[in-house]
Amino acid sequence: MSANIPFETAPRLQHLFRADQRVAAPVRIRRLIWKLAIATLALMAVGSATRVMNAGLACPDWPLCYGQLVPSQQMNLQVFLEWFHRLDASLIGLTSLWLAAQAWWCRRDVPAWLPWATVGAVLLIMVQGALGGLTVTELLRFDIVTAHLGTALAFLLTLLVIGLGLTPYQGLGTSGRLPFIGAIATGLVYIQCLLGALVGSRWAAHQCLGGAQLCQVMDSHLIGVVPPTVAIFGLLLVSWRTPALHPWLRRLTLLIGTLLAGQIVLGIATLQLHLQVEPLTITHHTVGATLTAALTAFTVLAWRDRQPTPAVLAEEASRLASTV
Repeated sequence: MSANIPFETAPRLQHLFRADQRVAAPVRIRRLIWKLAIATLALMAVGSATRVMNAGLACPDWPLCYGQLVPSQQMNLQVFLEWFHRLDASLIGLTSLWLAAQAWWCRRDVPAWLPWATVGAVLLIMVQGALGGLTVTELLRFDIVTAHLGTALAFLLTLLVIGLGLTPYQGLGTSGRLPFIGAIATGLVYIQCLLGALVGSRWAAHQCLGGAQLCQVMDSHLIGVVPPTVAIFGLLLVSWRTPALHPWLRRLTLLIGTLLAGQIVLGIATLQLHLQVEPLTITHHTVGATLTAALTAFTVLAWRDRQPTPAVLAEEASRLASTV
């Protein structure tokens, strides 16, 4: 026995279904972005392990490995690292295309900027894939390897900006100068990551410590620690002195301070041990990328915090009225 829906009820049901779609589409896309961001950070860790383990040319051809999808006969630790790195990168590329397709399919239910932002992310991952191929065909040329890491980090930060732009956030209007300080700190740490990639791609630390060669490259990374560290300390100081700072921003400052302290300790330990402890070097690279991501998240949320939400304004107006 079927139930008949009154004719006058149908438009209302369509409106409710449409409202549910407007809520569901951004949530679904945001969850996909966070999964993609975590996978990208893991990919960067695997890429770091591939370089540190000297496995960058373990697969001598590209895009296949020894002319096969799965080089079972040649498989060892180095081949596995390079092969798995390519597999993970391919899955991230396909997921990025799916993300863009979802954003354009649901473009009436998401912010107008989102479909174009996902196109930008896809373009970055395409450049990243091309650079990945060139690292093999050009035999790990240092400038290409450095650009490869820089593009991967830019892709990760782009995902964070998109994801945080879709995240519901109750701005308090108390961030003041923090967005600008955060942007400066993020840019300086990004440059420091590029300098670290340059040191790694040229094996400058090994050559300087072992034969006093390319020491100027390694010194640029060591001296380059100072500007971002000063900027981060400035960010933490201003945040600590800012009254009624949003709890999310407060927690991010704690995370940033912890990551900075850990990164400095890891850097000193890595240098003292002459880069002989490979897991330590990989962790140093991964924490650097995580610190850049945390600073990006802080900057985006601090920027959104500059304009308090209507609910916060109404609450403040009610509080002022009650004190009169």
